[in-house]
Amino acid sequence: MDIRAIMDHLPHRYPFLLVDRVLECEPGKRILALKNVTINEPFFVGHFPRLPVMPGVLVVEALAQAAAVLAFRTVEEKSDDKSIYYLVGIDGARFKRPVVPGDQLLLEAKAERIDRRLLKFTAEARVGDALAAEATLLCTLRPA
Repeated sequence: MDIRAIMDHLPHRYPFLLVDRVLECEPGKRILALKNVTINEPFFVGHFPRLPVMPGVLVVEALAQAAAVLAFRTVEEKSDDKSIYYLVGIDGARFKRPVVPGDQLLLEAKAERIDRRLLKFTAEARVGDALAAEATLLCTLRPA
């Protein structure tokens, strides 16, 4: 999926859209997406000026956005003005290496449970073969 298709599935927009491309998607099972991390990201101005590091909370947000694309593709819907997926839980989040400008962040989410109201994913963010972060994510569909 290219960026236009991603924007059809997510309500997020710049500067908070954190998925650039979907490389693989098996509805109901898993997704592999890509975030190109560049020095132009607005958060690098203050985090940290002399040693830019992508905030861990944004790495988790990127994983959640990839998981949301998987959820929408699984239920064969797109983002609209009637409902939205909210992140309602993050369990076991661990950060293993910093994510810095120039990295390509590979975002993988695997569906553990998907139904109309509650979704559970195990997720990993990698830079090359190195694990950058991992978490279990819980999401819910709510009226907008």
